[in-house]
Amino acid sequence: MLKTLRNVLLAGALASCSSPALTETNSSKTTEVPSLASYFPAPDSTQLQTGGVQMVPISTPKGRFNVWTKRIGNNPRLKLLLLNGGPGATHEYFECMESFLPREGVEIIYYDQLGCGNSDNPKDTSMWSLPRYVEEVEQVRQALRLDSSNFVLLGHSWGGILAAEYALKYQQHLKGLVISNMMMSIPDYGRYAEQVLAPQFKPEVLKEIRAIEARKDFQNPRYMELLLPNFYAEHILRRPPAEWPEPVNRSFAKMNQSLYVTMQGPSEFGVSGKLLNWNRVPDLPKLRVPVLSIGGRYDTMDPEHMRMVAQKVQHGTALICPNGSHMSFYDDQPTYMRGLITWLKGVGRGEKTVEL
Repeated sequence: MLKTLRNVLLAGALASCSSPALTETNSSKTTEVPSLASYFPAPDSTQLQTGGVQMVPISTPKGRFNVWTKRIGNNPRLKLLLLNGGPGATHEYFECMESFLPREGVEIIYYDQLGCGNSDNPKDTSMWSLPRYVEEVEQVRQALRLDSSNFVLLGHSWGGILAAEYALKYQQHLKGLVISNMMMSIPDYGRYAEQVLAPQFKPEVLKEIRAIEARKDFQNPRYMELLLPNFYAEHILRRPPAEWPEPVNRSFAKMNQSLYVTMQGPSEFGVSGKLLNWNRVPDLPKLRVPVLSIGGRYDTMDPEHMRMVAQKVQHGTALICPNGSHMSFYDDQPTYMRGLITWLKGVGRGEKTVEL
């Protein structure tokens, strides 16, 4: 649930380890952290090296396509596959993870979903479907040889919907699940936007936004001119848009509008696409794997709903970032990264519920 800001952004111009392994002790439990030599192993001179990039062939009802993945690091016991939001953004806005996770021994795997970023784009809206994307993730898992001994899935925003759907069908392959900044009910999300977020607008601003929406005049530049300072800078990423991080701008500038509008609708301010009636709250108790539910105080998503997600799953932990919004890994980075790393290390040690 991340809206492209292509026109607005373009117009605005816009430790080291020498021993074989380090150990970390928590209570009576000890976990192995990869050494530098094992985390960044010497390349196999008999094979062509691609810097961790692997194109994964995907079978779909419309034929075969390729999706892009890239591995950073090597930890056989803890591999984090990242599902970007949008729908239709790219892996690039996750690049801040590189400043935190590799030094903690967490292997990162970037992945552009079909139609996104470096992956193939069939330009066929019939393929923008949640069940098909679930099967795509499963094919990526198989190709990358991830399994329940090491596979943690993190989905942010729309990626959180996809991650939850994947887990509800294939949780036997997971070691852990992170749902970042995404409610598990689109109707609840719509009500939160209408009842909590909308009243925070100045009345005259909200009136003009609603008038544009009523005319379905979403290409009108005035629409984003109103939403950018009054909504996006308050609830998506709490910085002046001119100061948004470069990886975010780069990712949003590549947004697949066809995918975004088909699934989400024309903006972040509510949902009107294929996801309109999606609701998995009743199914949350079926999740047996450890789950970390992350929200932000100023998020487009209700932070109390995120707490509820952690309570309803069998082994849940909530992380609510007090200074964060929808992209809390930027606007409340210390809280987000500290909590995520603590939880990942706990799951790596085999803990089901991790205290933050």
